[in-house]
Amino acid sequence: MAGSLREQDAGRTQRLAGWVHRRRDLGGMVFIDLRDRSGIVQVSFGPDWTEPESFGAAGKLGAEDVIAVRGEVVRRPAEAQNPEMATGAVELQATSFELLGDADTPAIPVHQNPGEEPPAEELRLLHRHLDLRRAPMQAALELRHRLVLETRNYLDRLGFLEIETPILTKPMPEGARDFLVPSRVHPGEFYALPQSPQIYKQILMTAGFDRYFQIARCFRDEDQRTDRQPEFTQIDVEASFIAPEDILGWIEGLMVRLSEVAGMGAPAPFQRMAYRDALDCYGSDRPDLRFGLEIEDWSEPFADVDFRITRAALEAGGRVRGLRLPGGASLSRKQVGVIESAARKAGAPGLLWVKRTEDGGSGPLARFLGEGHYDALSLRAGDLALAAAGPDAVTSPALAAARLRAADVAAVPRGREHAWAWILDFPLFDPLPDGAGITFNHHPFVMPAEEDLPRLESDPLSCGARAYDLVYNGSELGSGSLRIHDAALQERVLRALGLGDRQIEERFGFLLRALRSGAPPHGGIALGMDRIVQHFAGATSLRDVIAFPKTTAARALFEAAPGRPGRAELEALKLA
Repeated sequence: MAGSLREQDAGRTQRLAGWVHRRRDLGGMVFIDLRDRSGIVQVSFGPDWTEPESFGAAGKLGAEDVIAVRGEVVRRPAEAQNPEMATGAVELQATSFELLGDADTPAIPVHQNPGEEPPAEELRLLHRHLDLRRAPMQAALELRHRLVLETRNYLDRLGFLEIETPILTKPMPEGARDFLVPSRVHPGEFYALPQSPQIYKQILMTAGFDRYFQIARCFRDEDQRTDRQPEFTQIDVEASFIAPEDILGWIEGLMVRLSEVAGMGAPAPFQRMAYRDALDCYGSDRPDLRFGLEIEDWSEPFADVDFRITRAALEAGGRVRGLRLPGGASLSRKQVGVIESAARKAGAPGLLWVKRTEDGGSGPLARFLGEGHYDALSLRAGDLALAAAGPDAVTSPALAAARLRAADVAAVPRGREHAWAWILDFPLFDPLPDGAGITFNHHPFVMPAEEDLPRLESDPLSCGARAYDLVYNGSELGSGSLRIHDAALQERVLRALGLGDRQIEERFGFLLRALRSGAPPHGGIALGMDRIVQHFAGATSLRDVIAFPKTTAARALFEAAPGRPGRAELEALKLA
């Protein structure tokens, strides 16, 4: 292959095939950079060694033409070697070539100079066949292959079996909308594409396949973000007769192996943190732990502050919480405004802030605070305090967003490059935003904490879950739990969510029948393969590590999907 040639290949006759990366005509000679998946090698055409017909045609080759070339590998002169290329010490002196595929002028450039920005993402997605030829995309997808392969080998060594579960299934509530597929042979009825293999893998546990995994395709019809796609891939793992420590140990081992494949670090064991502590200290259950800037409770120092906003929040049972940014007083008003904007986007009306200076303070809070307050907040001269007042449901996401933005704006140094953590002790349920009921925190099949079972019906929001999430650098890479393996307890949880007997039977009857057949204790986890590759490849978007992704509007620009079916297709499906 083109990218594999080295000095030890000098003197050998080779036939290579690939794409013309670029062409240079110099002093009666023609040079092309020939590219294939393995890399690039320089090919030279000269009147002394190239057949006349091939020499004449070489000067007419265009970018992305596909050719097969034959010649001898020779060492390049020392002054002509290119240390930036793996093949830079050699070239192929072509005796002849064959044009295999003539290319139109590329709509987007495949060749990219160092430091040069790639084309706009929309153009890249519209011309994905060309975008996928670029070196960063090929490297990302090669890395993805190696990570998936290592995952399979690692889990196989632990005795897991890879078992495929259905893609056409029935609608099941897992926190997002289902994609529905009409059935032609059963008019008026619909399949759903799976949001995850959750119920099927639990049924596999009841069937005696005590260690299962799958590189599973999943589908969720939800609003898109840079870290979401309507179809995605997850590493799905489930095992019987286990405790959470088993899953945590196996997955830490897997992350260590995948990190080694990617040339990164994953020092095990990973840090562990309770869900409530994560919210208190970082405002988020997926905290970025590469730097400090912990959120502090300032309710007590603000108890005697005569400021309407903080006083009203405390009287209503809320808290005043904030971040202390050492040296932050040097930030401009515009920079503080950028941090405030992040808090507003996260749902807060704004941020309260004050800078401590040598002669007092400045900012909206300055005239309400005295020296004693600054001391109570541990503010030193030159520090900036950013605060939010109200219920935790409002202030936590606002301060989490402010923390991340402040770290960027103030260039807070990262103490470590790779910050792994397990978040534990999640609640079983969350209140609905309108206060009209409850919903599940993870999904309806999570095992409740045993000590909370007596309160399942009387006080469900106080119940904990035997759940755990894997977080890396502020991104949730995986979520898992022990599962309910007792049918009666599963019914109790579903009723707590407001489902009646008929709904339970229609939606989950087949799972309950499996649990009643003798189900072992079991649990597992689902890891986002796309997110893992994104982080390990250093990509800014999931779309850079997926061959044919969707846009943030859930459209496939290259193949123009979704589209409208024709009348004949609709008639066959008995749809109007």
